[in-house]
Amino acid sequence: MTATPATPPPALRPYLTARHELLWNEADAFAAEHVAPRAVRMEAAPGRVERKVADLMAARGWFAVTVPPAFGGLGAGHVAKTVLLHRVGCVSAAAAAILQATLIPVGALLHFATYEQKVRWLPGVADGSLLLSIAVTEPTAGGHIGGIETTAEPAGNEWVITGNKVHIGNSHLAGAHLVIARTAEAGVRTSHALTAFMVESDRPGLSIADHRPGLGLHGFSAGRLDLDHVRVPTDNVVGEIGQGLSVAQSSSILYGRPNLAAVSLGIHEAVAATTTSYLKARPRYRGALSDLPVLRDRVGDMEARLRAARILAYQSVHLLDQSLSCDAELINAKYLGHQWAMQSVQDSMELHGAQALDREYVLQRLWRDIQHTHPPAGTGEVQRIRLSDAAFDEDHIQWSERLAAEAAWAQPDPTAA
Repeated sequence: MTATPATPPPALRPYLTARHELLWNEADAFAAEHVAPRAVRMEAAPGRVERKVADLMAARGWFAVTVPPAFGGLGAGHVAKTVLLHRVGCVSAAAAAILQATLIPVGALLHFATYEQKVRWLPGVADGSLLLSIAVTEPTAGGHIGGIETTAEPAGNEWVITGNKVHIGNSHLAGAHLVIARTAEAGVRTSHALTAFMVESDRPGLSIADHRPGLGLHGFSAGRLDLDHVRVPTDNVVGEIGQGLSVAQSSSILYGRPNLAAVSLGIHEAVAATTTSYLKARPRYRGALSDLPVLRDRVGDMEARLRAARILAYQSVHLLDQSLSCDAELINAKYLGHQWAMQSVQDSMELHGAQALDREYVLQRLWRDIQHTHPPAGTGEVQRIRLSDAAFDEDHIQWSERLAAEAAWAQPDPTAA
């Protein structure tokens, strides 16, 4: 597969600092040396969870890219996070998925954990000794948070959690899981009925089902957690009792959606590079396929989508780093980024003809991987509903205004004067 551009396009310069460009180069070099060789092996063994790539990214502190230095992190912000996911995703969406899945619960801790909890959990993320998952989705409810059936009941200075969670990213790598459970009686509004808990993987009663490979993202584990009267101390409650919906929703908007926009962008860029390389090398009519106007028209449409998706992905997180209101922009980046990448992958499949059906050819992997950026953090239908809320100027919490300020996280003790 032809390599994607080694330097950031000029259109991204308004959003990138010198530090971002160094990180871009570092991510490209890392992906070429460590991810590309493993991507082939990950495809050949879909039943195996990829652990080495996770270890290598952890050693670079990438799982703590948005964590302030006070807690051992890089403190580099959301644009930096997008750079890492985008560049790694150009080579392997599965490797990028491993990175993004832990970044979501990290965001929840940054926004809702106490200072003592941050000291307890975040340094381990920063030094690579602890990966996290966020466990919201359930077998029956899917992504419908209001339908969560997992319960947590108080028992002295502990909580007892029982239920099942599915499609949990990094389920087999995480040392702790941020579990959203119901803590109120039936009839209580969802906005007050749920609570977030940190649940260590070695807690008695917590079991993780064997890894089952999905359609794509081979090497990435998105499995099932079963909680059978799992006891956790009250110190493991993240945020306030009844604040679980806010923990889940804010993390999805501020981290999940831009993360998936970046992964989709990486796939999209790889698709465009693969397609143009193939068409230029394929002889036809005393020239190449790339000389045919009908095919150039299709590629021109693909290029338009890619350029637009790239700007959306970076502009939205730039706004987030500036602590500006941008919930709708983050939502839109995820929605259109996935949709445009899907269309480009389909066009590429058709432009390749029978070559696209070769199991060993990279395009088949890209087609399968892009399917995995639609459901998480809300399907396209969910994104459109949220965008319609913005169109009608309905009163909804703007998490980007309330929680995104990096400066607030940088204080060693937010309770200090």
